[in-house]
Amino acid sequence: MKSSDSRLRVQEGTTVKLTQWPTSVKPLYHSKAEYQDLLADHVEQLKKLQRLLYASDQFALLLIFQAMDAAGKDGAIAHVMSGVNPQGCQVFSFKHPSAEELEHDFLWRTARCLPERGRIGIFNRSYYEEVLIARVHPEILQAEKLPERESQSGQKDGIWRERYQSILGFERHLHRNGTRTIKFFLHLSKDEQRRRFLERIDDPDKRWKFSQADIEERKYWRQYMKAYEKCLGATSTSHAPWYVVPADDKKNARLIVSRIVVETLATLKMQYPVLSAARLRELRAIRGKLAKSSR
Repeated sequence: MKSSDSRLRVQEGTTVKLTQWPTSVKPLYHSKAEYQDLLADHVEQLKKLQRLLYASDQFALLLIFQAMDAAGKDGAIAHVMSGVNPQGCQVFSFKHPSAEELEHDFLWRTARCLPERGRIGIFNRSYYEEVLIARVHPEILQAEKLPERESQSGQKDGIWRERYQSILGFERHLHRNGTRTIKFFLHLSKDEQRRRFLERIDDPDKRWKFSQADIEERKYWRQYMKAYEKCLGATSTSHAPWYVVPADDKKNARLIVSRIVVETLATLKMQYPVLSAARLRELRAIRGKLAKSSR
């Protein structure tokens, strides 16, 4: 299975039913050793492509990760990006908005963290929280000081349609200006989340990751799945696609994500800068002087 085929990519304009999308598929590896070799190969390819991305200085890459708690976002980011140059990659995690952020529109706090040309930006959660958690917990909107018209439209789903339109316009703008966006929904089953929560509680090194809020949010599982279905169907486009990544197997999810990232970068028309004839003559002259001085 190719990681980026239509079985994982949400096609533009489709209706999404997550019960029809698997949380587990046949692994891309047969052993732990093969998994490590495959991931190392992907990381090495990504390292080379990142260097080319930086040198060509024409595109930026934005990776967005969304998921339920314990789906493996942190691990996927850490493993997939383990070989890239830290100077060319930035990771931002978006949690509850600050007082300053609440004074701005919902795209503001993420827009100011976008990657520059030649760099990779990673959003661990993103502006999509505003059509996910805010949809499941509509009381969040009260803190955003929205105009009365928008507050009223939220009761009829109007605010969500408007926010989808804002997101679509935002991502089209990014694409036109050279930022390529890939969005990953790590699709975890409720049973696997339960198992991982129990593992966190039982492991002294992982207990710090667990909180009562995780259990409280689990009660809204069905509402979150509906919110994700609406979001994925409304905002997956040819230039900013969503991939529904089966996440019950962490290793497999990392391989899928890393291959999609590599394949996406490989399709860009990037090349190292071509030096002018004058610059080449200058370099040859410098080289000649350096060669003589070493004798």
